[in-house]
Amino acid sequence: MKKAILLPIFAMVLCLSDASAQGNLPGEMSGLAKIQNGMHNRRISSHDSTGNNRDHLSDIQPGETRTIAEIKGAGIINHIWITISPGPKELSRNDIILRMYWDNKPYPSVESPIGPFFGQGWNEQYNYASLPLAAGPGSGTGLCSYFSMPFASGARIEIENQSNKNINAFYFYVDYVEMKKLPSDLGRFHAWYNHELTEALPEGENEWSKLGPQGENKDGADNYVFADIKGKGHFVGINYYIHCPTPMWYGEGDDMWYIDRETIPSLIGTGTEDFFNTSWCPKEKFSHPYYGYPRINEDTGWLGRTHVYRFFISDPIFFETGLKGTIEHGHNNNLTLDLASVAYWYQSEPGLLPPAPTKEERLIKPFIDVRDIHYWRHEWRKSKGNDSKLWGNEQ
Repeated sequence: MKKAILLPIFAMVLCLSDASAQGNLPGEMSGLAKIQNGMHNRRISSHDSTGNNRDHLSDIQPGETRTIAEIKGAGIINHIWITISPGPKELSRNDIILRMYWDNKPYPSVESPIGPFFGQGWNEQYNYASLPLAAGPGSGTGLCSYFSMPFASGARIEIENQSNKNINAFYFYVDYVEMKKLPSDLGRFHAWYNHELTEALPEGENEWSKLGPQGENKDGADNYVFADIKGKGHFVGINYYIHCPTPMWYGEGDDMWYIDRETIPSLIGTGTEDFFNTSWCPKEKFSHPYYGYPRINEDTGWLGRTHVYRFFISDPIFFETGLKGTIEHGHNNNLTLDLASVAYWYQSEPGLLPPAPTKEERLIKPFIDVRDIHYWRHEWRKSKGNDSKLWGNEQ
């Protein structure tokens, strides 16, 4: 594997120019034994500087922004760990915004609610394990990143409390390697959160041709957009959160990628579950370093919430001038779905992210439950003349 691919992806990459030139990289298992020169490990954490045991930031109030790490010079962040109190029942992790700034830029290269960034959707807590990101024990409370995050002239990480509750305790580690000079071929880490309540087609949610012949989608104009990037780099991963308000399968939507200002996508998939390396409409928890289903709906059919992820560790998607990553919401975009995503990529310079969804746009939709379904049945019975023996599958 070429060093240009490995360097920005693996968190254990601690590089010097001479190591880079030799291709003997600590991020590879074969390179772990190599003795490095000039490496200086550094850590910024929430430890109690008085020597007591109050090892956390406290009383971060609604509307407050707090810088948790500010680093000067060159280096690579290779590990971040965070845990927060109170938990989701009181404090929404969907409303704590994580931002990261590289090389003294006034705009962030990372902007996402902290829960979804670390693989926790909808302000829920559950264990999650992938190669670059994890959340766990107990029950998704420890948020962890091993993404490599290079910077040439400074780094800053901040959180903003957009919830209506105080953050009583915010514990964290930011571990990094200090360097004299960053190798010129290292990209900057980026992550962007998007959210959309998608619109069904005028003729209805015609999945699996249940309402008649299905239409075609050749240009992807109405697809859900999970990445809209300007610049040169490579795409390395996505966390994808689906809340489906119907028992019908949500995943007939194909992924479509527009590389370097294409108007017609050059990479087109065969279905949502296929894009995430699974098959046949799964409802089974599964974790692999590169892909998985850490949260599945346990309701009727595919009603409810599902979280899937895929990291492009050995197969990054490269772009020279830009990349637009999209996916259909149902075949031909026929379904109303509550979709959210966090995309991860590297590009040669810190780039401007698309506008972030507001707190109102991020609002978490409630579950559809058996009472809603019973109400639907009642309205359907009335539409069929209220026959007392209607069963439910009458056309």
